Amino acid sequence: MSGKPIRELKGVGTALELKLTRLGILTLQDLLFHLPLRYQDRTHIRPMASLQPGDEGVVEGEVRLVDVVTGRRRSLLCRLQDGTGQLTLRFFHFSAGQKNALKPGVRMRAFGEVRPGSAGLEMIHPEYQLLASSQTPPLPEQALTPVYPLTEGLTQPRLRNLIGQALEQLSQAELPDFLPTELRRSSALPELNQALRYLHHPPPEADQQALLEGRHPAQRRLALEELLAHHLSLIRVRQRIQHQGSWSLPPAMDLQQAFLQRLPFALTAAQQRVIAEIAQDLSTDVPMLRLVQGDVGSGKTLVAALAAVQAIAAGYQAAIMAPTEILAEQHFLAFSQWFEPLGIQVAWLAGKVKGKQRSQQLESISLGTAALVVGTHALFQDEVKFARLALVVIDEQHRFGVHQRLSLREKGRDGIRVPHQLIMTATPIPRTLTMSAYADLDCSVIDELPPGRTPVNTRVISDTRRDEVVARVREACAQGRQAYWVCTLIDESEALECQAAEVTAEQLSLQLPELRIGLVHGRMKAAEKAAVMVAFKAAELDLLVATTVIEVGVDVPNASLMIIENPERLGLAQLHQLRGRVGRGSIESFCVLMYHAPLSRQGRERLQVMRETTDGFRIAEKDLELRGPGEVLGTRQTGMMQFRIADLERDADLLPQVKILAANLSDRPQVTDALILRWMGSSETYAQV
Repeated sequence: MSGKPIRELKGVGTALELKLTRLGILTLQDLLFHLPLRYQDRTHIRPMASLQPGDEGVVEGEVRLVDVVTGRRRSLLCRLQDGTGQLTLRFFHFSAGQKNALKPGVRMRAFGEVRPGSAGLEMIHPEYQLLASSQTPPLPEQALTPVYPLTEGLTQPRLRNLIGQALEQLSQAELPDFLPTELRRSSALPELNQALRYLHHPPPEADQQALLEGRHPAQRRLALEELLAHHLSLIRVRQRIQHQGSWSLPPAMDLQQAFLQRLPFALTAAQQRVIAEIAQDLSTDVPMLRLVQGDVGSGKTLVAALAAVQAIAAGYQAAIMAPTEILAEQHFLAFSQWFEPLGIQVAWLAGKVKGKQRSQQLESISLGTAALVVGTHALFQDEVKFARLALVVIDEQHRFGVHQRLSLREKGRDGIRVPHQLIMTATPIPRTLTMSAYADLDCSVIDELPPGRTPVNTRVISDTRRDEVVARVREACAQGRQAYWVCTLIDESEALECQAAEVTAEQLSLQLPELRIGLVHGRMKAAEKAAVMVAFKAAELDLLVATTVIEVGVDVPNASLMIIENPERLGLAQLHQLRGRVGRGSIESFCVLMYHAPLSRQGRERLQVMRETTDGFRIAEKDLELRGPGEVLGTRQTGMMQFRIADLERDADLLPQVKILAANLSDRPQVTDALILRWMGSSETYAQV
């Protein structure tokens, strides 16, 4: 029954089929996996005297009074009694027929939420049925009543009816259960079909709290299978890429030594370890798929440079892609300084590179005279042709979607082989997310900062003390230091954010006339932004007022003070990135989080974590706990992270089991296909690239 189309059910026409499609329901199997959000207990009749405000339940009694009252809103009142007490049913929308049917002396049963009213407890617009006095009243419901996620034009009774039909068909043709019996037994998890029946119709004694929190064994059973399907789909991406093969790039001892000798510092042990892991990957003809995580300032760019040297020494090209023009240009300048003395030509491609300059860059890339190409997503464009691309480095992976990194890989395809991929992020990713969202990648961690870096001191201050903060900026700049003043997003509007930054820059210019103040925001042209950043780096500006565009990659060692306005609006990972713009030299550095009261509980927790630690991984774990995986990874990355049932934080303990199961299914492609199709449907198409 798994692939049976939904229209085969009784009562499903074109209009209803379209509504169900909006919920992602195309087949009977989809319908069975559309689980309730919560449950109502209609399994017993509550005495009216036992009801409290906020209770939800079934009552049964005799109508004693019916009246239409006109207050602020006209309503129909029906007073019901059951011998223990009384309750008012109130209807704002009613017909004459409904009013006439609710006569004193009629018995009725009603279900709804109890609220305080003007004359005692009330139910507003309850569901109800009239009971014939000559017949035995029907029994209450035998199971908890499910409440499903809906879409416009679809009602709970309609959806319950359809799911009831699907459950009937399930009793005739059960869905295949792909989890090994011994695993289910050892983990006390139910069989698939049993779990589905239970979740749609739990018995009256079911643990409703566990169901509400997603901790019931029936839910855990489905979450385990869903996590497994996601994991398998990413493993399949990896297998398809690695099956194609790549170029074997031998270690380039001489060129790497020449490169390292020009550096004014030594590599950390963590950098050396990660460089060795990458060098080993590149020396094989299996495409490298490696994620390098390193906290802000740990030296990931240098690791990428040595990987590029290995590719270039073997006679191939390397491409480095960054998410913003500011970061891409900074990479271009750094790599040019490192590589040009070694005789390596570096090309630069971004939206701002136009006309003759663009034509020249495209030609040097296509002829292969430019061995290293640095750019933004402009590298994806059809007009960009590489001569022999063997290594793709993607900085800040969470800013790009899976599709984007796969499409850049396509640039190097020669019909047989694909380039090696190195993916870097300064946003530490909790282990749970690494195991799920990046299951297609090997992971390396640079867990050591270069010597001489000083931890940043973080202060949390109310914006009522703004004058003290301004004085602190004046003092720091008077000592020859530089400072950032960051204006955060207002109402999710870039236009308003930029406007706020402009106003802040004007105010600070009036308050600090002796300082040279620059401004950077997202609506400025790339050339304007770059010019301001160059001036700030050259210490021609004392204070830089900016929006969060400076979050990634800006490196000014003389900047020792950062003010972040309204930090409660940002996620922890973003605050950590911003804070990482200071403390990049040996000077004691400070980050001031200037919040606007009152703070929410989550806002207080976030700022407390920032004050307590500079450990990126601890911050990432807290960010995951507070905001969930979609926010931590960034929405572009999470096309594959939209779980129906699983929750990465709640179900993290299942992930080791998922890895073992995936390994056991590696030689059973039919089961793998069926699992991926069941849980991901067409969303797995990115794995076909």
